[in-house]
Amino acid sequence: MILILVKKEIKQLLRTGQYRVAGFIVLILTIMAFLVSTGYYKTVQEQHNIAKSNERHVWEHQADKNPHSAAHYGTYAFKPKYPLSLIDQGVDKYVGISIFLEAHKRNEAQYAAATDKTGLARFGELTPDFILLFIMPLLLILLGHDIFTKEKERGTLRLIKSQGINPRLLVIGKWLGVFTPIASLTLVVFTIAGILLGSLSDFGSFSILHLLCMLLIYLIYYAVFTSISLIASLLSKNSGISLVSLLVFWILSSLAIPKAATNLAELKYPYPTKQSFDEAIGLDKSKGLDGYNPWSEAAKILEQETLRKYNVKSLEELPFNYDGFRMQKGEEHEAQIYYRHYNELKKVYGTHNEVYNSFTFFSPFLPTRFLSMSLARTDYNSHWDFSDAAEKYRMLLQDKLNSNFAANSKYGDWAYKADRSLWKELPEFVYGPPALSEILYQNKMSMVALFTWLMVSFCALFFFTKPI
Repeated sequence: MILILVKKEIKQLLRTGQYRVAGFIVLILTIMAFLVSTGYYKTVQEQHNIAKSNERHVWEHQADKNPHSAAHYGTYAFKPKYPLSLIDQGVDKYVGISIFLEAHKRNEAQYAAATDKTGLARFGELTPDFILLFIMPLLLILLGHDIFTKEKERGTLRLIKSQGINPRLLVIGKWLGVFTPIASLTLVVFTIAGILLGSLSDFGSFSILHLLCMLLIYLIYYAVFTSISLIASLLSKNSGISLVSLLVFWILSSLAIPKAATNLAELKYPYPTKQSFDEAIGLDKSKGLDGYNPWSEAAKILEQETLRKYNVKSLEELPFNYDGFRMQKGEEHEAQIYYRHYNELKKVYGTHNEVYNSFTFFSPFLPTRFLSMSLARTDYNSHWDFSDAAEKYRMLLQDKLNSNFAANSKYGDWAYKADRSLWKELPEFVYGPPALSEILYQNKMSMVALFTWLMVSFCALFFFTKPI
């Protein structure tokens, strides 16, 4: 019975031409978006590889110099691109792509793609995530808004009831009749994505499991919109009212509620300004150990502790160059300051996430958006993780360079120069992104919210089936 109803609904959709035209347009737009994104990311990846190779070449071919001078000379950590960013760009275009690593300072990522955009970028871009998140639900609304109202308007619903069809079986058949074409289109889209991603060379580690998880998330998202569309059609007196009510829901869930969540989070838990953030770090650094200032109180305390530890009376008697040792201790002290202040930023980000998570139960768009970005590794968590990895690498470099200075020269010997072979001995920056299990754990609230939307919408649909 259900299969017959599904076939009937699909045939009717195809006969009216709404699905054929709308589906064809969406498919063409999606293919265009994928092709544009593929070309863009091929260019980005090529630039990334060239920049990474050139920077390593520059680092390894420095002249002989003092290791601490090499620390100031610095190098770059480049944020890798990942395959699923082709589907969902997330925040990648708004955050930097490289971090300059130098002595005594933790820098932020620079060269965000958005800085190169014109004002027209504010009107949005044709990207796969835009189509999947915004356009596909509209297509569902187009197909499902009149699924029951047209039966009421034509008088055929009474005829169907007179044949003794179980109302719930009727609803299931109509639900599948609306959902199946969208699910099929989504499968085609993700198949195209899989083929394109699989054909890209040197484009990160492509994981089919991540792609399948993303497909599942979007199918659940569309299932929620299918149920809500049928509920609106069940409760509305005519197709016009149903369509308007669904469009209002789409505007609220996809545009208004996400914007309200962002505004509330920023109002309730504002981020410090860049100026105040830098001033707070500078104030803390001025109160502690400075590797360049041997006369500060903190430096004198370190000096006395070091002399006692090695049981010597002067710095010249130490078995290493105290200048390099003090430099490293200063780096470690400043790194703790940066760690503390950046953790404060993370706490603000965490409170923002709590606000967003509370709003996920008012909009199916939000949990879907968060999960999609996380699976594509284009969310803020992934960016924070990269930034922390770059900082750990920076401290590794400082330790290696300052330790070399301390171990191979005498106190006061700032003329010491390390051989070029030292630069090659230092490891390259390699970043490994969070595993799938960690991503899902970080987004457990979004998963709960999305599955809640799925269950509640299904239950509500069957509850409102009774009056049929």
